[in-house]
Amino acid sequence: MTTSPSTAAPMSSTSLGRWLLLTAVVSLLMRLWISVALPITGDEALFYWWSVFLDWGYYDHPPMVAWWIAPMRALLGDATWSIRLPVVLLPLGVGWALWWGLSSINRERAAWAVLFYWLTPIAWLNALITTDTPVIFWSAWSVAALIRAQQAISQGRRAWGLYALSGLFLGAAVLSKYFAVLLGLSYLVYFALFNRAAWRGFVVLAVCAVPAVLVNIGWNLTHCWTNIMFNLYNRNEGAEFSWTTPALYVLMMAYLVSPAALWLGFKHRREVLGTLGRHTLLACVVLVPLLCFGLMSAKKVIGLHWVMAFYPFIFVLLAWALPSHRLMSCARGLALFLALHVVAVLALSMTSLHQWQSLKMYPRLVQGFRSEQMLAKVQAPGVVMMSNGYTPSSIYGYAQKAHMPVFGLGSLHARQDDLIVDYAAYQGRTIRIIQHNPPNLDDYRPYFAAVKVLDFKQDGFTYYAVEGVGFDYPAYRRGVMGEINRRYYRFPSWLPVWGCAFCQRYCGAARCTP
Repeated sequence: MTTSPSTAAPMSSTSLGRWLLLTAVVSLLMRLWISVALPITGDEALFYWWSVFLDWGYYDHPPMVAWWIAPMRALLGDATWSIRLPVVLLPLGVGWALWWGLSSINRERAAWAVLFYWLTPIAWLNALITTDTPVIFWSAWSVAALIRAQQAISQGRRAWGLYALSGLFLGAAVLSKYFAVLLGLSYLVYFALFNRAAWRGFVVLAVCAVPAVLVNIGWNLTHCWTNIMFNLYNRNEGAEFSWTTPALYVLMMAYLVSPAALWLGFKHRREVLGTLGRHTLLACVVLVPLLCFGLMSAKKVIGLHWVMAFYPFIFVLLAWALPSHRLMSCARGLALFLALHVVAVLALSMTSLHQWQSLKMYPRLVQGFRSEQMLAKVQAPGVVMMSNGYTPSSIYGYAQKAHMPVFGLGSLHARQDDLIVDYAAYQGRTIRIIQHNPPNLDDYRPYFAAVKVLDFKQDGFTYYAVEGVGFDYPAYRRGVMGEINRRYYRFPSWLPVWGCAFCQRYCGAARCTP
């Protein structure tokens, strides 16, 4: 990005600074409150267990979120607020990155960009830690370092260190989530089309990102290629073209930008287009990923969290494009949109659990808020506790502070148990498998000497446990693990496999015949 002339916004720097400080403090308190009030979610509990079994990678994602949770647990304990502290602090980290990258160009516009981002509902209400948390942080700092590098070059200064820093941050983003590859693609488009003269800087950036890529490849090579199998093969089976999903993507982006910002952007579209033309790095960082997601939306539903790594730069674009006298209007519109969300959250916080009994999601709410009480009714001395799904297993395991395996096929997602659980260790044991729906005992009889159903009540909801006596591991290996191998471990013939814990347990080799 390069410096562009602009008239002063109708707010003093002191007043703008005060609004930034007030927004930062109040939103931080809001996120802290939510982090304490909400029970742990299934995804968060899964990532918690990743941090217990620290590794260089995990079944469906790179490892960064676990690396962030682990020091929080070590320093602050296992409370949900400590696990969530990185995401509670995330908007401050992103805002700092935006300020560091942009303030040398135009301090006032940089402050408006940070304020716009801090006035979004996501920045106030997101207190759930996910794999998106670190990728948002590292992506913001990578772009900020590259902006600083380009600014240094335009002033005749060397920028090798800044290029290297941008690459290191990009590598950290790649170790957070694979969508970071789209940030690398944005850089490639920028240097190839708009800044070929700085190609050496791009080479330095890319070289510094490579070690992270090699870490990921090395882990997958020795761990069944689970990331690749999941993200490129298993999760995409059955994907078909639809006109609905692109429309949903457009509506989602309109919501995320907010009505006020969307209207002002449309009203001043010439200025927006002019800004994109002048600030080509910003244009690439915003448009390349969003266009890629647009293409993907033809066959997949694009989740709101998918775009979060690139979301802050939309507000940088607005802060640079809008006329000075419109900046305050944009901030007010964002604040009004935010207020509606805050009021809704406060209203929800005043309800009780029993008021949600009519909803289909009620069993999940009971599971989240009452997991310890539910477990206390099911546990028994000498009995191994399991569940029939990865979400309940993660949540119940967090409640009992002991990892809870999944019994049966499980789901397409989050199959970390394939890598860490040796079911042979439970041969002959009595196992209770918790589930929400009435079980079909025929699904369990082949794997036990005897089975029966137990039922329990919690907050008006009936849940069940199948008690199986005398677990038959050889039968489980043939029936369940054989089907898991057929569904999820059909490696392409050209893919070298140097290690796979699941296949080693199933057939004694790194690759098993389906």
